[in-house]
Amino acid sequence: MIKPICRLGNPILREICDKLTKQQVLSEEFTQLKQDLYDSMKHYGGIGIAAPQIGVNAQVALIELGPINRYGAEVSLPLTYFINPEIKVLSDSFEGNWEGCLSVPGMRGYVERPNHIQVKYLDENFEEQSFEARGFLAVVIQHELDHLYGKLYIDHIKDMSLLSFQEEFEKFILVQK
Repeated sequence: MIKPICRLGNPILREICDKLTKQQVLSEEFTQLKQDLYDSMKHYGGIGIAAPQIGVNAQVALIELGPINRYGAEVSLPLTYFINPEIKVLSDSFEGNWEGCLSVPGMRGYVERPNHIQVKYLDENFEEQSFEARGFLAVVIQHELDHLYGKLYIDHIKDMSLLSFQEEFEKFILVQK
């Protein structure tokens, strides 16, 4: 079921979400939460979404990034649910990207994030998973998992002159690329 997106200012977006137990993850309620997250992400045009964005305090996010995507990145990730995830930074190198967010609609901001990470998480069967991600995929994962710890991409913007409304971003910044 499509749920409304919690936007900047809603206190749930600033909470550290609760970890989930095996019993919770294997429940019918969690099956419904997964469906709500997926339906909401697709409806609003996202490539990822986290539970607090639909008003649920739970450490679960999902990402689905096709090989052909609007960001022009040659990277893909099949539909993946990240439960109780942890990120370990593996490089001192950073990658800068213009990020947007369903919870901060109509805005874009330039954020630099570590470009090589390892993510450990539980999948929807409560089985441990781990992989390394680089570049754009590492950025997307960090963006989505930040939501589980009360962070938004705007918290990472170092130069606030690099925060823009989407229309101005398209008119003035995209044309410079």
